[in-house]
Amino acid sequence: MQKQKGVSLWRQISDRIRANIAAGLYDASGMLPAETMLAQEFGVNRHTVRAALAALAQEGIVRASQGRGTMIERRDKFDFPIGKRTRFTEGIGDQARDLKGVLLSAQLEPGSSEVRHRLGLEPGDIVVKLDGMRLADGRAVSRSTMWFPCDRFTGIDVAFSETGSITKALARFGIDDYLREYTEISAVHAEPEDVASLELTPGAIVLVTHALNTDTAGRPIQYAITRFPADRVQFTIRS
Repeated sequence: MQKQKGVSLWRQISDRIRANIAAGLYDASGMLPAETMLAQEFGVNRHTVRAALAALAQEGIVRASQGRGTMIERRDKFDFPIGKRTRFTEGIGDQARDLKGVLLSAQLEPGSSEVRHRLGLEPGDIVVKLDGMRLADGRAVSRSTMWFPCDRFTGIDVAFSETGSITKALARFGIDDYLREYTEISAVHAEPEDVASLELTPGAIVLVTHALNTDTAGRPIQYAITRFPADRVQFTIRS
């Protein structure tokens, strides 16, 4: 392990262990190696390893078992496909019994330079900004900030609130089909707002997507930044 500015050693170790679990490196036993072995592997003391394991336990990824060691909590992830037509409800599909979209806030605002650039708008153009959550079987699986050109989608906040679906909301504006132009994906530590809204623990990893949808004529209709809990959602990229 190497010291990274602003990133504690225990957090680096928890990230590595989390990644190893996701890669299935410990699947044979269902247990993590002993603390002494982990300390030797990462070149740190046992107290640092214990801090990393405590953080993972708070996330629900591992569980200490008296007399046995540290067990991996096996929790299935939702597989979310990303392709030319990316839809939340269709993507999660039969992986959950109850899917719900919740509108948290809505407002009209002048688009920032980034939002205007993404949506192909001019300075001074107004956008509709929505903040929303998506839940699967009562568990938060994403939080999104979305922007739509105001001249085409005034009232989409009401449509989304009533339908719980962006696809159904867009259909009310005559958009029966739309395409994913691109999806940019990164991974970061959860910010305080993520921790609260997605019910995470400090230090948890979230997957962040910046995505643009267009109508079938290629006109941008929605730009969104979405944060997914990495322990609940995985992406499948489809061509």
